[in-house]
Amino acid sequence: MQELDPRFRGGERKVCSRREVLTSAAATLFSAALPSVSPLAQPAPAPRRIDVHHHCYPTAWFNKYRTQILSSDSDPDVLRDWSPQRNIEHMDRNGIATGIASLGNPSVWSGNVPEGRSLARSSNEFMAQMARDYPGRFGLFAAIPLPDQEGSLKEIEFAFDALKADGVGLLTSYGDKYPGDPAFAPVFEELNRRKAVVFIHPSAPNCCRAVQPGIPATAAEYPFDEVRCIMSLLFGGTFSKFADIRFIFTHAGGPLPVLAERLEQQMRHPEIAARLPKGLSYELKKLYYEVANSTVSRPAMAALTALAPSSQLLFGTDFPYVEMEKTVGGLKDLGYAPDMLAAINRNNAEKLFPRFKA
Repeated sequence: MQELDPRFRGGERKVCSRREVLTSAAATLFSAALPSVSPLAQPAPAPRRIDVHHHCYPTAWFNKYRTQILSSDSDPDVLRDWSPQRNIEHMDRNGIATGIASLGNPSVWSGNVPEGRSLARSSNEFMAQMARDYPGRFGLFAAIPLPDQEGSLKEIEFAFDALKADGVGLLTSYGDKYPGDPAFAPVFEELNRRKAVVFIHPSAPNCCRAVQPGIPATAAEYPFDEVRCIMSLLFGGTFSKFADIRFIFTHAGGPLPVLAERLEQQMRHPEIAARLPKGLSYELKKLYYEVANSTVSRPAMAALTALAPSSQLLFGTDFPYVEMEKTVGGLKDLGYAPDMLAAINRNNAEKLFPRFKA
């Protein structure tokens, strides 16, 4: 793991020879054999993708959770050798102009208030410095210690006002609590006031980290915890009450598109329906969904596009846990129309993050 280097800072008739005549004739014949190219038929520009699911490894945070991070579902050498410049090399090979940096699991909350605040501050400053050192290449989803409401509110103020963060990064659950818990309302009220973007990364609650021995939680518990998180924010009224927050969920919403109709059945309960005055479908179609590790699955993408309009789809890679080439190649193979590909690759993200608009 490398420290972020602070230095990243005439009207006369011409008589032609026989050789010139022959050369000119040959050139004319050769050019006639080539298809004509209209200026309107030039190759399309590079996608210049904006990656909203893009992991970063601040030094203090990596050192704290080194063993846990290196034992995750990824090539440990890629994680161990991570640096901003190596990251950019991967981006350049895959047509990615900008990565919005965020932490993965376990983020910054371990139950210790001073430690959570310190890790959040050092991690956010690291990512902000990386964005300054490589202008336009990186953005920032600031980490906050959500169960520590006072610390989270202070870090939100610092991240947005001093570091110019592009949004906030959260986990789907914290211990046994989900983001829709009423205890977290002050943070969401402030994020709503700021019309913030909130990126939510999957995790697993205490109850479900080893349900089936030998099977990592990343296999199924992470995507299902995404649905539990959405249910918490949906049925708890957070989505409707704090309607100016733009939420991004990962991996095409996990199982959500398949379970959406089942969730709709809960609207028969008056107390739930009262928290969703515009209806469940309205709230789900407002959310943003990034497509990391999902474009290789036609059923997954078919389910997502049946649930949400193309305006809500964002490009993401989950790098380095998933190779960038996997999402990029899968997206190309889906056969989407050029305007839809452009929307996913960049245009939708530009609306969320105007500072990266070309």
